[in-house]
Amino acid sequence: MEEEKIQQFALDFFRVEEEIGSVIIGQKELVRNVLTAMVAGGNVLLEGMPGLGKTQLVKAVGDAVDLEFSRIQFTPDLMPADVTGTTVMNREENGNMSFVFRKGPIFANLVLADEINRATPKTQSALLEAMQEHTVTGGSQPYRLEEPFFVLATQNPLETEGTYPLPEAQMDRFLFKLDVAFPNKEELMKIVLTTTDGKVHRASKVMDGKRLLQMREIAQQVPVAEPVAEYLMDLILKTHPENPEAPEVVRQYVRYGASPRGAQAVLQAARIFALLAGRYHVAYEDIKQAAKPALRHRIFLNFEGMAEGKTSDEIIEALY
Repeated sequence: MEEEKIQQFALDFFRVEEEIGSVIIGQKELVRNVLTAMVAGGNVLLEGMPGLGKTQLVKAVGDAVDLEFSRIQFTPDLMPADVTGTTVMNREENGNMSFVFRKGPIFANLVLADEINRATPKTQSALLEAMQEHTVTGGSQPYRLEEPFFVLATQNPLETEGTYPLPEAQMDRFLFKLDVAFPNKEELMKIVLTTTDGKVHRASKVMDGKRLLQMREIAQQVPVAEPVAEYLMDLILKTHPENPEAPEVVRQYVRYGASPRGAQAVLQAARIFALLAGRYHVAYEDIKQAAKPALRHRIFLNFEGMAEGKTSDEIIEALY
């Protein structure tokens, strides 16, 4: 790949990142990881307290990349048809009746699935199927979702009453799980002052969806040397407690390790991190940088691990 393409990739990425940063105060790592997942073609699960700017972040991304934005507020009474759309009877001009599919809010480029764990498993499955297949079935007719298509789902880590936690198999469908940190004093001051001045702060368009898809193609072509690929495979295998090479902390505290989809997620993100660092090959540090966001929701602790307050991030750090 030409040096010029690599530079242009990084330049376009940083331009979008900077534009979003003009609206979203702080959260630089979060913004970078969300954009990385978008370029990789994956979806993100955000975990954080309400009011930390998750909706604002998705809107800013939509404005900066000129993509259609949609928000779905998940509640226990939300039905699958409320997400995907429904078939209704329609009277034509000649008086005849026909069935017409009315598209739901999932038909957008950027979808914010707010508090996904409040909806029933049936409704969660409808969204996750659309995320995986990029297709929605209305009646017997399949409808393709327009590319680029990206879902950012949120859940509140504190509230458990009246929620339906995502099953392990469905968590695996998210490329990244990201934690939204509370702002520090300086950032909090800036947030409060800029959001109460009566002005509307919106990101400007700096790129379009077509360029985003081109960047995805460029990232997919980044080569991976065999030793680096083997390092990644060893990393994934060591998350399984039955593996003789697994660290002691894994054997003691882990119930299930990461799936092959976890290895795919790490590699997809590592290719993008390599390009952002100006390299046309994946290095060990790219794998390490991608490991936590890509694997933290794919490693499941046993009872002892949960009782002792261990986290997936601690387990991942022990693998390096």
